[in-house]
Amino acid sequence: MVEEIMTGLGEECGVFGAYDLAGDDVASYVYYGLFALQHRGQQSAGISVTDTTGEDNNVMYHKDTGLVNEVFDKKSLLSLKGNLGVGHVRYSTAGGTGRENAQPFVIHYTKGILSMAHNGNLTNAMELRDELAETGAIFQANTDSELITYMIARERLNTLTVEDAVKAATERLTGAFSLVISSPSKLIGVRDPHGFRPLCIGKKEDIYFLSSESAALDTIGAEFIRDVEPGEMVVIDKDGSLTTHRISRETKAARCIFEYIYFARTDSRIDGQSVYTSRTKAGSLLAQEHPVEADLVVGVPESGLAAAIGYSQESGIPYGMAFYKNSYVGRTFIKPKQNERTASVQVKLNVIREVVEGKRIIMVDDSIVRGTTIRNIVRMLKRAGATEVHVRVSSPPFKFPCFYGTDVPSSENLVAYNNSLEEIRESIDADSLGYLSVDSLGCLCPGLDYCDSCFTGRYKGGIPTDEQDRKPCSSAKVL
Repeated sequence: MVEEIMTGLGEECGVFGAYDLAGDDVASYVYYGLFALQHRGQQSAGISVTDTTGEDNNVMYHKDTGLVNEVFDKKSLLSLKGNLGVGHVRYSTAGGTGRENAQPFVIHYTKGILSMAHNGNLTNAMELRDELAETGAIFQANTDSELITYMIARERLNTLTVEDAVKAATERLTGAFSLVISSPSKLIGVRDPHGFRPLCIGKKEDIYFLSSESAALDTIGAEFIRDVEPGEMVVIDKDGSLTTHRISRETKAARCIFEYIYFARTDSRIDGQSVYTSRTKAGSLLAQEHPVEADLVVGVPESGLAAAIGYSQESGIPYGMAFYKNSYVGRTFIKPKQNERTASVQVKLNVIREVVEGKRIIMVDDSIVRGTTIRNIVRMLKRAGATEVHVRVSSPPFKFPCFYGTDVPSSENLVAYNNSLEEIRESIDADSLGYLSVDSLGCLCPGLDYCDSCFTGRYKGGIPTDEQDRKPCSSAKVL
């Protein structure tokens, strides 16, 4: 179980926090915020709330496996009384999928109660876990997120404030972490010095919000204030003041480029850059790098659609809607088992025959990981009468695992690792295949430093400290 934490099959989660300074309950806001972040995690969900206006500052929480609307109903939401809340949606193949690993983590200790939600993956989790275990820590879960909670609680015993404890704890973490934390009277957001995972601040009347994505703020009618900077901690207290602290003297920004390509909602903005603009730009660059004669450009929902529009605009080839998407089926990339990924494609998408029959199709998708999903989609198009299917991918070939919170498998499970472009083309039954070049990635988020380790093997945030966990990327370069 412990070894699973650092296999490179990291988490891709969503975090959300709310603090109503007027004292009203925030559970419904957190619920709708998580609902808007559902694409970031579909295995478990949870909300914890604190009533800062009372004397005991008790924390109430509810969490379980399943989608947000499966975990919560009207009764459970009404039972969560408190004006300070933290929420989480989780996906992970590391640490297991049971209820014990659902977040937020809530711990009681001598200084009070602490709730925390984490998006990311630590590269020194094994080392920290061993250290805590040697000093008597008893773990209820098997994720690195629980480690962070324990470390903050321990540091709090020797610090004057909870923010000092958070700073001391996070200074010892390596890897990716965007955190939303509630103490008895403060809401805290933290982003690691590389800024691997997004985190932003919003406000609506007397309520402050922290969110993985700006789109969740739009959902609840909140105003986007700004992004939390890499290496920054923001603290909102009961008086409504927002203070900022540096958790690291040195920041080496390395935002995950895959947020712009796939993970984030198309209507979000991350660090000042529109995700939609990034994706249409990727499609435009694809058309320049890999032109082909065809009758129609189509995109694979959802993250392939904007790239397909960009390809169409650049190439002058008409854009069409070739697929009907069943919105009640989860994203295939974030399914824990291969047979679940394969089966869900067949119920998730259906080809509109009238659109593709007798046509040469350019099909744009965001990535090819294992190759099974895209092969099934290509075959669906051809069964519907497409005479040719030319696949264009708005990211470079995946060749390396990710240790910073993205579900990219070990290299041997990546179709691009040991196969040539022609071999991949044959395996997915495409008539031609073209990937976005690595050199073009910088055009997707101009002026922002980013991480492309899953494409290049250049790991800007280090790699796991345990020797066994480094084997999948033995050829990796560490910057």
